[in-house]
Amino acid sequence: MTTRSRDRRRDALALLTPAEMARADAYAIAHGVGGAALMLAAGQAVARAIQDRWPARPTLILCGPGNNGGDGFVIAEALRLAGWPVRLSLLGERNALKGAAAHHAALWQGEIAPCSPQNIEGADLIVDALFGAGLARPITGVAADTLVAAARAGVPIVAVDVPSGLDGATGEVRGVAVRADLTVTFFRKKPGHLLLPGRALCGDTIVADIGIADAALDEMPDIETHENAPGLWLDAFPWPDLTANKYSRGHVLVWGGETMTGAARLAARAAGRAGAGLVTLAAPRQSWAVYASALSNAIVLPMDGIEDFRALLADPRRNAILLGPGGGVTPVLREAVLGALGSRKAVVLDADALTAFKDAPERLFSAVAGPVVLTPHEGEFQRLFRGMRADKLARARAAAERSHAVVVLKGPDTVIAAPDGRAAINANAPPELATGGTGDVLAGLVTGLLAQGMPPFEAAMASVWMHGEAAQAVGPGLVADDLLDVLPGVLRGVQGLARDSLRLGPVTDRLYREKA
Repeated sequence: MTTRSRDRRRDALALLTPAEMARADAYAIAHGVGGAALMLAAGQAVARAIQDRWPARPTLILCGPGNNGGDGFVIAEALRLAGWPVRLSLLGERNALKGAAAHHAALWQGEIAPCSPQNIEGADLIVDALFGAGLARPITGVAADTLVAAARAGVPIVAVDVPSGLDGATGEVRGVAVRADLTVTFFRKKPGHLLLPGRALCGDTIVADIGIADAALDEMPDIETHENAPGLWLDAFPWPDLTANKYSRGHVLVWGGETMTGAARLAARAAGRAGAGLVTLAAPRQSWAVYASALSNAIVLPMDGIEDFRALLADPRRNAILLGPGGGVTPVLREAVLGALGSRKAVVLDADALTAFKDAPERLFSAVAGPVVLTPHEGEFQRLFRGMRADKLARARAAAERSHAVVVLKGPDTVIAAPDGRAAINANAPPELATGGTGDVLAGLVTGLLAQGMPPFEAAMASVWMHGEAAQAVGPGLVADDLLDVLPGVLRGVQGLARDSLRLGPVTDRLYREKA
C-alpha cells in the first residue's frame, strides 16, 4: 500500500477505467464491505435517483447476465417496495447468475420475463441494467434488438453505470448503445462518461456513494486521468501579489499573419485577459495599420521578415511566444516556429503553425526543447499525427509523448495530455463554442498563463476550463469576442475558489466536487 500523501481535490476528480473500478470494488470487499452489500447500495442509489426525478409509473427493468443485472434486481425490488408497478426482463437464465447477482436475483419474488423487444410495450420508464462499462464485445442479437426497441419507445431511459454498449474506458460504442436520460454510476466517473459519443449518450450523470472508501484510491497511485476542474490546477494559478508590476507578470510575443488579422488580434487580447503584463504583436508591415488600429492593450510592432521576428524573440523579457492563429501556412512561419522553439522559451503552437509541419512533423517534434503546448483541433491533429487511430484519450497521450509537448486535442470533449502520461478530459464546453475565433482565444489564454510562469499542463487545463465557463456565461449567439468580455467574471470566480481554499481548508473538497 502506498504511503504517499493524497490530494483530495484531485482524487475527487479521478476518472477510473473499468479495470481500476474493479480494483476499487475489490478494496471495499477486502475491507469488510461484501459484494452483495455493494450491489445493494448501488441498486438502491439508482432507485432513489429515479424516484427523485419521476413519479411512480410502469417501469421495465432490463437485467443482464452479470453484475449490472444484479443491480437491476435490486432496483426492481426497491421500486416495488416504494409502490411502483415494476416488470423485470432478464437476458439469460436466473440460475446462470453468479455471486452477488445470484443472491439478489433469488430475493426477487416477481415474474421474470425473457429479454425481448416485445417486453418494451407498456413501459413508461426503462432501466438499462444489461451491461456495464467493462463490456468486452459488441452487443448483438436480442439484446441489441431490445435496446433499439427501447430507444424507439420514446420513454425515459435510466442507465446503470453506463448505457449498455458504451465502453467506459474510451467512450466508444460496442455494437449498439441507446441514449439515456439519466446515468447513475458509482464511486467515480469513468473516461467514457466524458468522451464522445459517451458523453452524449449518458444524459445527466450522477455519481453515487455506495460505501467504497476514498482510501481505495491509495491502492492506485498510477491514476493519471482526471476530469478537468479547478481542483487540478488552482494551486498553480499565477495570481499577482502587491509587489507585481507589468514586467514581472510576463511578456507575450504573438506572430501576426498578413491577411487573417482577426485571429492574432483575438489571441493577443486573450493573453492580456489571462494576466500577461505585456503583449507584443509582430505584424507584417503591410498589415501593421490594421493591427495597430484595433489593439489598444498590446504593443504592435512592424516586421519585414524572419530576421525582424528573431530580433523581437531575442529580447529576454519576452518569455512566452504564440504562433499560428491566422499566420498562413508558409515557409516563413515554419522558420519562425523553429526559431521560437530554439529559444527554449514557453511556446504555444496553434492552427497554421501546426499545419505548416504536416509534411515534416518530426522536424517540429525534434525542435521541442522548452515548455511547449500544441492546440490542434481534430483536422490539424490528423495532419500532424498521421496514422493515430486509437480512441481520443489514447491518441492525445501518444501525441504528447511523441511530440514532447502538452497536447490540447480540442473538441466538445477536449483532452489535455502531458508527455509524462497525465491527462484531463474537459466537460464544460457548450456547443456555442463551435464558431470561428474561439480557438484563437484559447491559444491566447494558454500563452498568457505561461508568460506568468504557470506550468504548461496546468496552464492548458486552466485555459480550457475557463474557456468553457466563459462560453457558458455567454450562451446562445456567442461570437469569439464575447469570450473576452466575460473572462474577468470567470477569473473572479476562480479567484473566489482560491480564497475559499485558503480559508476553509478541507471543506473545499465539497466545493470542488460541486464545481466538477
